[in-house]
Order: sequence, then structure tokens, then C-alpha cells
Amino acid sequence: MKRYLTTITGCLLFSTLAFAQQRNPVTVRTVPLDSIRLSDPFILADKKSDQYYMTGTGGMLWKSKDLKQWTGPYRVAQTDSTSWMGPNPMIWAAEIHAYKNKYYYFATFTNRAVKIDTVKGNVIERRASHVLVSDKPDGPYVPMKDPTYLPANKPTLDGTFWIDKDGKPYMIYCYEWLQNLDGTMEKIELKPDLSGSIGEGKLLFRASEAPWSREKDENGNDRPNKVTDGPYLFNTGTGRLGMIWTSWIYDVYTQGVVYSQSGTLDGPWVQEPEPITPPNFGHGMLFKTFDGRLLMSVHSHKEVNGRTVRVPHLFTVRLDGDKLEVGRAWNP
Repeated sequence: MKRYLTTITGCLLFSTLAFAQQRNPVTVRTVPLDSIRLSDPFILADKKSDQYYMTGTGGMLWKSKDLKQWTGPYRVAQTDSTSWMGPNPMIWAAEIHAYKNKYYYFATFTNRAVKIDTVKGNVIERRASHVLVSDKPDGPYVPMKDPTYLPANKPTLDGTFWIDKDGKPYMIYCYEWLQNLDGTMEKIELKPDLSGSIGEGKLLFRASEAPWSREKDENGNDRPNKVTDGPYLFNTGTGRLGMIWTSWIYDVYTQGVVYSQSGTLDGPWVQEPEPITPPNFGHGMLFKTFDGRLLMSVHSHKEVNGRTVRVPHLFTVRLDGDKLEVGRAWNP
């Protein structure tokens, strides 16, 4: 339990920092990638503007022409203060997806003033994945038609985007372990213009199905970890559908991969036995550079002046075979 209390405390710390970033004025500057402090980094390579856009937790945006020097941070999310999010929601794990001549901002929003449940002494705040829209990659991103995408009584997070073989758009997201005690990965169909959801969420897999993730129980015995975090989907060169996602090996943040036997979101999903990245790297996504290089963006944790910070990193990857292969760390 100590490890989970540490994790919750860490999440609250980064949430508080993100909240402060939203409320306080920010100074735009140009810095190298390794000088940025950002968790859950997501990079859009936008060919229309010939520019890279990086977002993540905190609701801020960075811009770059070459992946070396980044200008920011810029505020880009404009939420409705009268909605369930409240006047100043925390923003986690934002992603930007180009789709049908618009740009969509998938993110997790938390209203700390609203409590939806208490499980094993943990108070659970109103938190859900949601989608905003803009005509430009650098925003502003604003609400669409539906006020909610996912149930109000469930904490959900880390929503990402995928078009399945049926041609329909979906949000893939995590139903948080704090409530269900065994985090799940789920999907929900989206409306054609992504302005809302259709039907109910459906289970893809549970955190406990991963053979590589583990924790200690109250008696010090090994058991599967509870956490599902940071899904991102891809197709291999052979057309195989895969998903990278993150959990923990004891107190080390670690990323694994799972593949769908049917080639669709309905699975069944089969977990790879070993992690896909080195220890202390996770919440990854894949993107192709303007010169055709395939990269994975992740973050790691490190201590700076006695405080844990999260730092973006890039790795080379290959997808030309039947599986995702992660290569070396890549410095622009």
C-alpha cells in the first residue's frame, strides 16, 4: 500500500503544478528538449504547418521546427467554467490528433471540488477523458456539443484516438484502478465528428493480465499491478494491431505492449511477456518525423534539487515487421 500512496501523492503533486501553470502567467521561451519539464509528452508532426507540436499534462503547448529547440509554453485549452469540469480543471495527458481537416485535443480533466466516491480510504475526484476541437494545431481548443463523453460516476483518464477496421472513430481510455481496484483499458465509439460518444464503454483488458507488471501485497508477496496508464495504438508493417501502455514494476514506471489477435479493438488482446522500454520510461506515443524517422516519445522521472520531475525523451523504433521494436535513445 505504501507504493500506491506514494503514487497518489506524486500524481497530486504533478496535478497541482499543472493547475498552477493554468492559472498563473507563463513566460514563453525557447529551450532544448531536455530542458522541458513535462509528463505524458505527445508530439504531433503537422505537415500543413511544417512544425512539431508537443503537449502533455498541464494544458500547455510547445512548438518546434526541428525537435531540437522548442518555444513555449502556450495555453491552448479553453474549457467551459459552467461544465462538470468547473472553472479551473486540472489537465492531464493531452494529445492532439488531426482528423478531417480539424484538430482534436484528447485530454483528462479533473474537477477537485467534486468527489464521486471513496474506496479503501481514497477519495476519488470527478475526472474524465474528454475532447476539445480547433481549426489550428496550436488552438485554441474549445468544447463541442456533448457535455460528457464518459460516465460521471467513474474516474477515467488518458483517452487516445483510433479508427478501427469498421471505419468508426473510437476513444480508448483507462478506467482507473482507484475505484475498480484492477485498472482496465476500454473503448467507446465516438460520433463521426468526435463531438460526443455513442453507447457505453467496452472492456479490452485488465491491468492484472500483464505478466511483466507486478507489486507487493500486504504480506510482501508478488502480485500483478493494478495500474493501466497511457494507451497508444499502432499497426505494424504486417498490419498487426498493437497498443503500448504503462504500468509499474514495483516502484518503477514501465511500458509494455499488447497485440490484438483479431486485428481490431475487440481483441482478444494478448500481452507480451516483457516490457518494451527500459525501466523508468513510460506513457509513450509514436510519430514520424518530417524526414521519415519513426520515434517514440516518453517521459522518465528524475530527482532535481530534491524534487521528482518528469522529462520528455525520444527513442528510435521500428514497425516494419510483425512487432514493435524499440531502439536507442535519440537526441535531436
